[in-house]
Amino acid sequence: MRKAVTVILERNKKFLTIKRQEHLSVFPGYTAFPGGKVDKEDLTKQHPELDRLNTIKHSSDLIMALYREVKEETGLDLIELHKNSLISKVSYFGNAVTPSFNPYRFDTYFYLVSLNDPDEKINFQFDDGEVFETFWWNAKEVLQEYELNNILCVPPTISCFKAFDQFLNDEKEVDLNLDYDDQKEIAMIESLYGIKQFLPLSNTFPPANRTNSFLINDTLIDPSPKNEEELEKFKYSLKDFSIHAIFITHHHPDHHEYSVPLAKHLGCPIKISQDSHDRILTKYGKEYFDGVKIDIVKEADTLTTLADGRKVSLFAVPGHDEGQLAITDSENKWVIVGDLIQSVGTVVIGAPEGNMQKYFDSLEKVIALCPKFIIPSHGIALGGVYKLKMTLKHRKMREKTIIELLSKNKTIEEIYEHIYEGLDPRLKKYALKTIHAHIDKINS
Repeated sequence: MRKAVTVILERNKKFLTIKRQEHLSVFPGYTAFPGGKVDKEDLTKQHPELDRLNTIKHSSDLIMALYREVKEETGLDLIELHKNSLISKVSYFGNAVTPSFNPYRFDTYFYLVSLNDPDEKINFQFDDGEVFETFWWNAKEVLQEYELNNILCVPPTISCFKAFDQFLNDEKEVDLNLDYDDQKEIAMIESLYGIKQFLPLSNTFPPANRTNSFLINDTLIDPSPKNEEELEKFKYSLKDFSIHAIFITHHHPDHHEYSVPLAKHLGCPIKISQDSHDRILTKYGKEYFDGVKIDIVKEADTLTTLADGRKVSLFAVPGHDEGQLAITDSENKWVIVGDLIQSVGTVVIGAPEGNMQKYFDSLEKVIALCPKFIIPSHGIALGGVYKLKMTLKHRKMREKTIIELLSKNKTIEEIYEHIYEGLDPRLKKYALKTIHAHIDKINS
């Protein structure tokens, strides 16, 4: 497990937050603090003045990383600031270890650096490649932005916001770890306020191994635990919530497996599009939904309501699956896009339920809404529509390549070898389906 540092820069009881650029591969569009992983050079590089900062007596690699990350991301030289009495204190804020559900794990140390800058004269030079914009907020202001769905954050950052004022008073170390028992619970995070994201293991396509299940007010979206053990964990995790409906975004099994027994346990109906309903019955038998009330829903229907009164409604995004419905709030601040895109793995387009032209159209439809945040069914939420635009651009480039290869009379197998070189062999049949979908679009 790699070590990392996060730095909370404080002045006049406000702290610096940055909004990360939307094109970044790690936490794009997230509101965060400066920081990053401890590099190899931090383990060996020495700075004679670092002891001036290390009043907390932490290991030298952590303090070196703190110094380096602040300089790289904000342009501040903490040693020079300390020499000029512009730092009043360096404090250890707390620690967070990435939970086991994430394959990329870090042991992150959070530090509070209090600046002696009452007139706010210290000059910052932010890295434009990583930082889109910056804010100095007190705890109340940033929590208001979070509750209005104006910012997207990882859970430890939200915990910092909530603990900031208390820490300034007592400097008691804060536990920033996710509070759940992985032996009997499903992990849940709330990177966007009001959208509780459960992370059950599911029978989905590699490299993903989980399908996000969201709880919005009284509606549970896409519960699909992989087996009965995971189902029991899910039941336990939901015991304190009042759930009045389950909604299934589309008919693929990694979005509804065990949803029927869960609906029976909760005593609630299942909401689903007509197309998805019919495909499930065709694939899994007419008795699949026996014992559960089915509510057929469609584009423009209201799914539920947020605590602030905003309606949560549905709209069609076919292409990956003909009956797929996306979910958005009435101000289009966010969109749950199902399998329109993924931030883990890629999306398969193939007959009979898939259509490449409709997939292109659905991408353009969501891009035109220009939501602040995109939430896929696999992987983390994303800031902005950059990922959608790049996906559409990539698919168009791939289609251009296929047209060129077809003009040279290349076979499907040769096209596959050219486009998907090095692909996991388990995914070959899905890649071939996507190639056929491109060819169907080209010939239409």
